[in-house]
Amino acid sequence: MTLAQLKIGEKGVVRGMSDADECTMRLMEMGLTPGTTVHVNRVAPLGDPLHLSLRGYNLSIRKSEAQRVEIEPVSPSAAVGKAKPN
Repeated sequence: MTLAQLKIGEKGVVRGMSDADECTMRLMEMGLTPGTTVHVNRVAPLGDPLHLSLRGYNLSIRKSEAQRVEIEPVSPSAAVGKAKPN
């Protein structure tokens, strides 16, 4: 799954990049590195750009750039935490 496929309010963990070019290196310099949790805050009406939160700051990227970022979705129950045993 790619970052571009996440919906508003969903989270994912970066697993890698699909290409190794200048654009991909720039995304990594902006903090989209493996293991980083990314939250989709907003998406423009026509789907481009995406407004993200990661590493304590906000980032807007094009959908074409988000398609390069391979992610693993984070389920809402995992974000809430573990239930206490009885």
